[in-house]
Amino acid sequence: MPVHRSGTTGRSRLAAAGTLLAVLSLLLTLPGPAGAADFPPRGYAYLGMGVIPHDGQGGAPRDPRAAQTEGVDVSSHQGDVDWTALWASGVKWAYVKATEGTYYKNPYFAQQYNGSYDIGMIRGAYHFATPDTASGTAQADYFVDGGGGWSRDGRTLPGVLDIEWNPYGSACYDMSPSAMVGWIRDFLNRYKARTGRDAVIYTATSWWTQCTGDYGGFGAVNPLWIARYNTTPGTLPAGWPFHTMWQYTSTGPIVGDHDRFNGAFDRVVALANG
Repeated sequence: MPVHRSGTTGRSRLAAAGTLLAVLSLLLTLPGPAGAADFPPRGYAYLGMGVIPHDGQGGAPRDPRAAQTEGVDVSSHQGDVDWTALWASGVKWAYVKATEGTYYKNPYFAQQYNGSYDIGMIRGAYHFATPDTASGTAQADYFVDGGGGWSRDGRTLPGVLDIEWNPYGSACYDMSPSAMVGWIRDFLNRYKARTGRDAVIYTATSWWTQCTGDYGGFGAVNPLWIARYNTTPGTLPAGWPFHTMWQYTSTGPIVGDHDRFNGAFDRVVALANG
């Protein structure tokens, strides 16, 4: 009998392993928008996805500025967000993932975008860019049409272009620095034409240096949201003498991704008003 039980257990384990391999094989062959195999699946990406694997994560912030305002950023990974708890913890602004490429819309967008507004926060939307799947112009249109617009109500922040490491392939989306700069410019120009606002650029200095050649031409008009999970924002990309927002951790309370606005709450309101 012990031998029989052992054999049954062994066969069960082999069957389970075979099932797991079959599932993984299926996931690896699911087509993306261009027909390529994508793992993780398209739509999975979120603000700061590449920060830890590329830049690491340091200690708690020790920025000496007295005037800062706490914020969060969320995506479908957070599901239905407890905005009441976040508000009570001191969070006053939020950004919500609206879209990715021209193929994905956040299914939790309404709860997250409207819920943050209803609790009293100033909120905005962000777009995860995939420059290898569609033009900057097309993705800006998809973003605006998918919830990334702007209104002068004092409670809506300008949209964000989340441009960072490619979670589905090569870090720079197989684009040269000049091609990447051109793509970003097309997105920003189209967003401005559609909304009347200059979009915020979210990025990390290491990615920006590698994939745009540390281009310095956007700092005069596009606010910078810098990603660095460490004690200070660190060195900024070329063209920006200061940051407007700083994503400083992915392990915050209630919601992991926490941010600080580089100024008091009235400056958050000023950015919303344009």
